[in-house]
Amino acid sequence: MNGQPISGASVGTTRRGRGRGGVRLQALAAGALLLVLTACGGGDATDGAKGPEGQGAGKQENAASQAVVTILPKDGADSVATSGALKVTAQQGKLTTVTVADSKGTEVEGEIAADGASWQPTAHLSGGTQYKVHAVAKDAGGRESAKDTTFTTLVPKNTFIGHYTPEDGSTVGVGMPVSINFTRGITDPEAVEKAIKVTAVPSVPIKGHWFGNDRLDFRPERYWAAGTKVTVHLNLDGVEGRPGVYGKQKKTVTFTIGRRQVSTVDASAKTMKVERDGKIVKTLPITAGAPSTTTYNGQMVISEKYKVTRMNGATVGFGGEYDIKDVPHAMRLSQSGTFVHGNYWAPKSTFGSQNVSHGCVGLADTRGAGDGSTPAAWFYDSSIIGDVVVVKNSKDKQIKPENGLNGWNMPWSEWIA
Repeated sequence: MNGQPISGASVGTTRRGRGRGGVRLQALAAGALLLVLTACGGGDATDGAKGPEGQGAGKQENAASQAVVTILPKDGADSVATSGALKVTAQQGKLTTVTVADSKGTEVEGEIAADGASWQPTAHLSGGTQYKVHAVAKDAGGRESAKDTTFTTLVPKNTFIGHYTPEDGSTVGVGMPVSINFTRGITDPEAVEKAIKVTAVPSVPIKGHWFGNDRLDFRPERYWAAGTKVTVHLNLDGVEGRPGVYGKQKKTVTFTIGRRQVSTVDASAKTMKVERDGKIVKTLPITAGAPSTTTYNGQMVISEKYKVTRMNGATVGFGGEYDIKDVPHAMRLSQSGTFVHGNYWAPKSTFGSQNVSHGCVGLADTRGAGDGSTPAAWFYDSSIIGDVVVVKNSKDKQIKPENGLNGWNMPWSEWIA
């Protein structure tokens, strides 16, 4: 009997101990679960209360941009036209960046429209060239969408070039225009002229003028200032000058304007006054055109120099009136045969007293151009291509602007029209 109470007390103690232990284990388990839930939630109870809004904001930030970028021509396109084919547009967003470059990294200039919806190049593309396009647009939420493509332009079957003057690196007179003669007649002069840029330092407005469909000259309103540096950018590669005929030049030419020399021939007084940098440095006796073969009036530019050359009247419409094989110190003033040159066959008394030439301006000289002391030799040595020779008081008409490099005879208002 005594053993049962002892046994019962032992059992009761054991049950109570298990009960307390069970409460503690449950509390620990609950705490651990709360810790896990808190750690997974990434915040305290207050953050958890904003959970739905926070989750919604996170999804908005990670959503794809609504902007759609379209590039034409399509990726991988071949034989693409050099003008009018390249276009970049954006829908449901605005373009922020557009770069187009060839395989050498040379970028194509272009402009994004004010509304950000489109981009177009401001110049034509080169022929037979691969280009890479990279474009980026942003939607209303500031999210970016980008696109990259590659295409290749057509290889022209028919081409043209422009023969230009003056030469690269040369020093020329103040009357020298930039003159470009094209090997094919141009039917889209606007496209060709847009591809040629002429600039000067110090800066001065320079405009182009077409003579026919194969010659384009550039000049300022007045003669260049001495010391001016002129740069000509010929970006003709890829320009469609006429249907199916493309330019193939991409070249930069620079030249310098030397001292200012303007010589004035008075056909009536039979003299030539040589003015350099504002001062008359010499007055030379001359012989101008005879009454039946007068000399043109007007401003003429020296375009070529020959120490000795042949002059045959048959080449300029005079039949067989003369053929002189060794004309000394000759400088061309027109394409129709007007020169300033030495004359050894006329008596010395002719110069300054009579006009006997076939339209040229003659200066006293010796045969062979070997005497540097003659008036013709002095003027030849003192002149450079691009110097101006003005003829006045001749009983002839004014020379046409396109006859030689003589666009100065056209009023500026007509030149830029």
